[in-house]
Amino acid sequence: MNASERASYAPSWYTATMVPAPERGPLTFDLDVDVCVVGGGLAGLTTAREIARRGWSVAVLETRRIAWNASGRNNGFVLPGFAETMDRVVARVGLDHAKALWALSEMGLNYVASAIADERMPGVAPVAGWLKVSKVDNGDEMLAAARLYGQELGAEIEGWPTERVRDVLKTNHYFHALHWPHAFHIHPLNYALGLADAAEAAGARIFENSPALSIDTEGVRKRIVTPSARVRAGHIVLACNVHLGALVPRVAGTLVPIWSYMLTTAPLGPRLAEAIAYRGAVTDTDLANSHYRVVGGDRLLWSGHSTTWEADPKRVVRRLQADIAAIYPRLGEVGVEHVWSGVLGNALHRMPQIGELSPGLWLASGFGGHGLNTTAMAGNVLAQAIVEGDDTWRLFAPFELVWAGGRLGRAAMQVYYWWFDARERFEARHARQREEEYRRAAELAELRSGEERVHGEARLGAVVPKEQLPQEPALAELPVDPLIAGETVHTAPAIDDEVADPAIEPALHRAEEREPLIPPVDEDVARDEYPMERRSRLPNVSVAEDDSAHDWPADRPRPRRSL
Repeated sequence: MNASERASYAPSWYTATMVPAPERGPLTFDLDVDVCVVGGGLAGLTTAREIARRGWSVAVLETRRIAWNASGRNNGFVLPGFAETMDRVVARVGLDHAKALWALSEMGLNYVASAIADERMPGVAPVAGWLKVSKVDNGDEMLAAARLYGQELGAEIEGWPTERVRDVLKTNHYFHALHWPHAFHIHPLNYALGLADAAEAAGARIFENSPALSIDTEGVRKRIVTPSARVRAGHIVLACNVHLGALVPRVAGTLVPIWSYMLTTAPLGPRLAEAIAYRGAVTDTDLANSHYRVVGGDRLLWSGHSTTWEADPKRVVRRLQADIAAIYPRLGEVGVEHVWSGVLGNALHRMPQIGELSPGLWLASGFGGHGLNTTAMAGNVLAQAIVEGDDTWRLFAPFELVWAGGRLGRAAMQVYYWWFDARERFEARHARQREEEYRRAAELAELRSGEERVHGEARLGAVVPKEQLPQEPALAELPVDPLIAGETVHTAPAIDDEVADPAIEPALHRAEEREPLIPPVDEDVARDEYPMERRSRLPNVSVAEDDSAHDWPADRPRPRRSL
């Protein structure tokens, strides 16, 4: 693709890696067809292809280039289901009705896979798998969701425990997950370009740079006016999403525009595989943050931080980088090579808007959140309705057009996004803190029991390990015991109290003259009560006695020795 062709699209990793695509000219002559599709995104291209394959004439009018906005700038996730959770869908329409809607969403997923394979679309590169991970430890909720999708709706789904999730996503930010093995991710711009080629091969005519300025839906033949020509058609399909604008204000006012911001990193080399061993798509929220996948072998494509107004994508880069660093710190600082944004439309009920607005006027819109499968589904449903008279589209009748509130509604939705994001971050942080507390408690309990008790408590500062204690000296290093060695023991000579030191004698006499600490005992009484001889003349000194040498009267307690 030359520089002028690439410049007609907003710069992104998708445009940098897009396959060659011809620039289709504008409509310059009046045209009469069976069906006119307004909008050259995924929904419009699928509708045109399927109508052309059924033998009807069809023309596509695109204001700019094929898939120039959300259809060619999204995350590339091809998932079953809808933006709205299925438990809420069941609560609104009942289980049987919800089963039929779920089957349609899976049909859309299978259509994308079949179209890629049948048309051998280059550069689309589908990669299987989608992990919807939880940032809190809510195993019971995940199990209930797995039962709803697997048992009630018949989906093929796997519930992954925390250990398995962290084995492929090396982070403590994630706990349990739902794994969808048949979901996949693709290069959405190359898929749209391949779909346009397939539609033209089936007989559709596509005109770029041909905005629809007005439509007239009265009568059997409808009229669409463009800057250079007019189109007459029996049916008109509006597949413009939020870009309907002044063309059909009533429909445009039912959508909240949401800008999503995306980046791709510079090549990360082996460290990317060390942090993320899963090659499918990953989602950790129902709304804005964070959606990512590995592209180009060693790059990370990451999106998040949605707004209800258009902002410069470069101002969001630091926040996206901070999200990557917080979840995968082992990646270190990541460089960014591409950053871009795209706008999508969300209805308040978060379900697609599919159906007939008036006789011959059809709508396919509101695909925000699950666009790749639901756009394919819508194109097939409308082609069957227009050509074959099928009324499957009526399954979406409960999800009527609801005014989104204009600017006030956008402001309210932005506040809701901020609140939702702040609550998620708060709950995720506390979930990790609780896990850390449980881990430390379990570790302490383990270290205090069994053979690791001493070493574990030493690591916690309670005791000193045995190997860190000073070594006991060897026997040969100890001093010799003279008794054991048979040597002569020199003892102090006995004191003969009859031959006292003259220097000590006066002191002894003075001590006897002072009042004793213990009252004197009558020696005659003491001799009768305690039949023993005094063994020392030193005053107030008790002497150890051999108690076993005396028989004490049974009715008399043993005397207490004075100390």
